[in-house]
Amino acid sequence: MGILEGKTAILTGASSGIGYSCALRFAEEGANVVACARRLDRLEKLRDEAAGMAGKIIPQQCDVGVEADMDAVVKTAMDMFGAIHILANIAQGGLDKLVNLIDTTEESTMELFKTGPIASMRLMQKCFPYMKEQNYGRIINCSSPAAVQGTPGMAGVVMCKAAIQGLTRTASQEWGKYGITTNVFLPTIKTENFDMSERGRAYAKKVAENNPMGYFGTPYEDCSPVVAFLASEGAGYINGQSIAVCGGEILMA
Repeated sequence: MGILEGKTAILTGASSGIGYSCALRFAEEGANVVACARRLDRLEKLRDEAAGMAGKIIPQQCDVGVEADMDAVVKTAMDMFGAIHILANIAQGGLDKLVNLIDTTEESTMELFKTGPIASMRLMQKCFPYMKEQNYGRIINCSSPAAVQGTPGMAGVVMCKAAIQGLTRTASQEWGKYGITTNVFLPTIKTENFDMSERGRAYAKKVAENNPMGYFGTPYEDCSPVVAFLASEGAGYINGQSIAVCGGEILMA
């Protein structure tokens, strides 16, 4: 029996990369997953890949910047499975506009915040009543090592991902008494985007060379097991923590 057997999860950002791999891992471990993203065709591919696993993948087209879409996601989970045990906020828009601090605009920063910490907050608020009622919940948010390092050229990302860590800490203190744990992971993980340009491939090579483990971690093998554990009953005493999944690139005290 998988560690998520009988659980229902909502997972955003499921059409590619870390989100796609975590949705697969959740289904493999027995969870029924309402997999959310804007690209429905990728979600349908995910569903087909998970066919035969212990849990089901339910594709749900969703833009996390649109509140009505988030309401529909929660409704789907409750209508189909009658409970929400796990929320994994992995979606993040605006990552195509990375610039230095001096060139960072309010408009681009607000797009990052709207689809990052604000979207995460809203989905957490929408799932909270159901988790509170059952005295059980696992919330996993997604930050970035950039939020710790202050990575040059990523000012907007640094700000929004640091906000997600703050959101996580607050929820852990306010909601723990209801059996709800809230944690955040900080991934340095190689997704397919790095293979789409020469610059991306060069950066991936540099990450691998500089990483203490000597390689650039992958979404399914290196990241999804950590997220699945945080979503499990076994992680019930881990709360409010920032967990780096980065091969030692950053060290969390």
